[in-house]
Amino acid sequence: MDRVQGKRNVDFLDILLLARDENKQGMSDEDIQAEVDTFMFEGHDTTASAMSFILYSLACYPEYQKMCRDEVLQALDGKDTMEWEDLSKIPYTTMFIKESLRLYPPVPGMSRITTKTITFFDGRTLPAGSHIGTNVYSLHRNATVWEDPEVFDPLRFLPENVSKRPPHAFVPFSAGPRNCIGQNFAMNELKVSTALTLQRYHLIEDPTQTPQIVPRLVLRSLNGLHIKIKPVDP
Repeated sequence: MDRVQGKRNVDFLDILLLARDENKQGMSDEDIQAEVDTFMFEGHDTTASAMSFILYSLACYPEYQKMCRDEVLQALDGKDTMEWEDLSKIPYTTMFIKESLRLYPPVPGMSRITTKTITFFDGRTLPAGSHIGTNVYSLHRNATVWEDPEVFDPLRFLPENVSKRPPHAFVPFSAGPRNCIGQNFAMNELKVSTALTLQRYHLIEDPTQTPQIVPRLVLRSLNGLHIKIKPVDP
């Protein structure tokens, strides 16, 4: 434990090893394994869906792809790996990723159960125990919130544009106290994977294959997502 506390950089596993409850008790090996499994494995399908649609979107919009690649190459500055501090150097690529998550949210719907009776402004009530569903796919394409919602535009996520929208207009990881616990981890995964892919490959749309999107538990395409790739010239 002293060796962990003395480390210069404390990682996620270190935090779990150092965690203590109100009785100063640490986590058991089983508890730590469960937490690690949540981050590393239970988000596999959703991250795979998100990454697949990001690559597809990059292939569909070569002008945006070039802007992202130029930004990534400048941030990496000749390196073949991405460091923590590099993540903040790719703001346009991050906006591109968010726009892909808007149009293709990995989890297209979510549900909650009310824990107490809710009274609306018009006097109507919703009893405790009610099941509430939210269609995230439709919410992200709501024309009253998003101008030209079917148009792919990364600049929607410029800070000045984000500030004009309701805080829950964009919820690819849900929202509130029960949102996705791994959302920051997932976003960093997506940034690193996107950046290193762009460093190595050009992504090209296959116009003969149109995705047949189905909003199941995790967003998928019935016929897959087809793109062509070729190495970036050295």
